[in-house]
Amino acid sequence: MRRPHVTDAGTSGGQIDTGKPHSARMYDYYLGGKDNYPVDAEAAEQVISLFPATRELALTNRLFMHRASRLLAERGVRQFLDIGTGIPTEPNLHQIVQGVVPEARVVYADNDPIVLRHAQALLHSTREGKTAYVHGDVREPGKIIAAARETLDFSRPIALSLVALLHLVADEDEPARIVHELLEPLPSGGYLTLSHATGDFDPETWERVVEVYRKGGTAAQVRSRDEFSAFFTGLELVDPGVVLAARWHPELGEERGGGEGEEMPLYAGVARKP
Repeated sequence: MRRPHVTDAGTSGGQIDTGKPHSARMYDYYLGGKDNYPVDAEAAEQVISLFPATRELALTNRLFMHRASRLLAERGVRQFLDIGTGIPTEPNLHQIVQGVVPEARVVYADNDPIVLRHAQALLHSTREGKTAYVHGDVREPGKIIAAARETLDFSRPIALSLVALLHLVADEDEPARIVHELLEPLPSGGYLTLSHATGDFDPETWERVVEVYRKGGTAAQVRSRDEFSAFFTGLELVDPGVVLAARWHPELGEERGGGEGEEMPLYAGVARKP
């Protein structure tokens, strides 16, 4: 397989398969986007029929990413590697962090050709900073790291984001190994940001949701709080540790009112590499 493509210009490439749903396009549908196909909408509606708060869950995840990225930028992190980026939805991660630190550098990575087609929206960096896009698969972490080195300085701290991604990686693909291989080349002082759907509160419903994804060809797998927490082994969790996503530093986010999203079955956490 060829090396993942890095672009500064959003070059198009790859074949978009409109015959089966893709998780990035389903997520776009949940967020009210237009970059999805009937097959994605059909699968997404099946999920919504099983878990009616799916759109709220997607928004809760998105807002967690905003808050976590903002906090790390405020803590002085200047480099970010975001894998499983998805179809651009403003504000994107680089807009969040460059709003705090204009010189921040951001590398995005995803494996859906439609995300590559829209990568130009991810590349509107500040003059002081830089953004790039890697078309690659998280199951090949070494290739993503090699491509990211063209933009990021691996002698300085990097924040790695795997937001709403690992529940799309089955146990047989060894997600713990993937996380380790992505973290290993990162220097001390970097961070890992994770969020992950869970079946802890309604196992039967989430078993059926997972089946919708698997029938469409996506190896979905929800995990328990303990299974999720294990991804942070060897790292120093940032307060408040592993919590439901909406409870992770809500004071840093946009005002929503009414405590929406607080009970969404989505764990989140941020940890520092010592």
